[in-house]
Amino acid sequence: MSEYKIQGHKDLRAEMKAVARGEKPAPADAGKASFESAEVLLRLLTPENRDLLRIIRDERPQSVADLARLSKRAEPNLLRTLGKLEAFGLIEMQSEGRRRVPVSRVRKLSVEIDLFSQNDRFEVA
Repeated sequence: MSEYKIQGHKDLRAEMKAVARGEKPAPADAGKASFESAEVLLRLLTPENRDLLRIIRDERPQSVADLARLSKRAEPNLLRTLGKLEAFGLIEMQSEGRRRVPVSRVRKLSVEIDLFSQNDRFEVA
């Protein structure tokens, strides 16, 4: 299971400056990927994108063009979505010769939202 940190850009910048100045040690999760907010992730997980993830997992398309055909999506729009899904670690784009092949990396996603701070996290399995 991989854990990702959800942290706003402003907070991340302040944290990095404090560490660089020696005011505090680097946090244990400093090397983990971080994202602006839980809302960004939740907006990405539309029914259409969840269906796309299902197609990638179940149909195992052998190229982006194959996925475009299976999902009935235009390839340029599909590439943008795949980039976002890859940034969150939900898929991996593997190179096979000249083809880029989307591969599912996640079966489940858990989001932990701290209602009283911005210390939200998500884990993928």
